[in-house]
Amino acid sequence: MRKLLLRLAAVMGITAVMLGAFGAHALKNYVSLENVNTFETGVRYHLLHAIMIGMIGVLSHFGRKKSLYYAAWFFTGGIILFSGSIYLLSIREIVDFGSWLGPITPIGGTLFIAGWALLFVSTYHSFDRSQKPA
Repeated sequence: MRKLLLRLAAVMGITAVMLGAFGAHALKNYVSLENVNTFETGVRYHLLHAIMIGMIGVLSHFGRKKSLYYAAWFFTGGIILFSGSIYLLSIREIVDFGSWLGPITPIGGTLFIAGWALLFVSTYHSFDRSQKPA
């Protein structure tokens, strides 16, 4: 699981940097400044949570913690739903996706909050070094 989380963090980090570059260099030619700023918000949350997934991969070395793994998956879902919907909403001047995206953003935000809560819960588990890491 540790390697999977580190790989996931790397892929999420790569995509965040690529989307950030796209937003900074190409997107500004096609959408309003407000939508570029919205896109950058999605990138910021995307990259922050990619880093957290990597940190969870490292923390999992110290013992198996289901709450840590769930936190990583909630962060992943948050990136997909929150940042993904923000990306799509910010380019609606170019491509019309309809109004179905609006309600998806808060679901992704809720997943982020749940992930942070699970990270908090994981601090109440003892880190037993005698356990075999996952």
